[in-house]
Amino acid sequence: MDETLINQFGDELHAALRARRTLAPLTQRHPGITVDDAYRISLRFLSRRERDGERVIGKKIGVTSKPVQDMLGVFQPDFGFLTDAMQVADGASVSLVRDGLIQPRAEGEIAFMLKADLRGPGVTREQVLDATAWVAPCFEIVDSRIHDWKIRIQDTVADNASCGVFVVGAQRTDPRALDLAAAAMQMWKNGQPCGSGIGSAVQGHPAEAVAWLANTLGGWGIPFLAGELILSGSLAALVPAAPGDRFRMQIEGLGGCSIAFEA
Repeated sequence: MDETLINQFGDELHAALRARRTLAPLTQRHPGITVDDAYRISLRFLSRRERDGERVIGKKIGVTSKPVQDMLGVFQPDFGFLTDAMQVADGASVSLVRDGLIQPRAEGEIAFMLKADLRGPGVTREQVLDATAWVAPCFEIVDSRIHDWKIRIQDTVADNASCGVFVVGAQRTDPRALDLAAAAMQMWKNGQPCGSGIGSAVQGHPAEAVAWLANTLGGWGIPFLAGELILSGSLAALVPAAPGDRFRMQIEGLGGCSIAFEA
């Protein structure tokens, strides 16, 4: 794709975010789009957000577990950036209008806070654990600027990995203090169970997913930096969220967090 079309699609995604509206899938409009094209679009989208005053504070990997892949019909991971405007406080009530959400879904995962830089390729699970200051439970509220979530991998990569907002729980845990692959998660929506999973659902181990992302972004010359937060991917299927809903989650050994939704 030429630079003009890259910029056009990135600008359209930014406008859709700000106007809370959806777009026809990019892959329908330009069937020849590649993942590399999509990543260039995402960088244009990000640059528009940075022009608005947002600041990158981390990265995210998504579509890592089989339940999410089956739900979305996307069978390889996606990746994107986290900005300060996306983070909300644990227990906060998120407004769809104020926070720019369109068709949100909740997913429970494990967040990694880095204490050292990581530069791919060649990053291993052990290096991820060594470079991590702490892990914590996290709700990522994914959201798509693509109509009715009709996405292929190129659509979601271009759309910043369908990221909306995220919440990180208060408990900070040494990543080597427990077996993250065996850590069990439970989720509740309005007091009723709505999902469960274990750490191994994410590429066998959450740190493997983080290593994959470090190596993938390393191919673009983009490092992980000390002080960045890395979201490692959902442990269970995504759960739709609407005004009036309240979600709570708990991960064995890591604590929990919660988020509510309003119009």
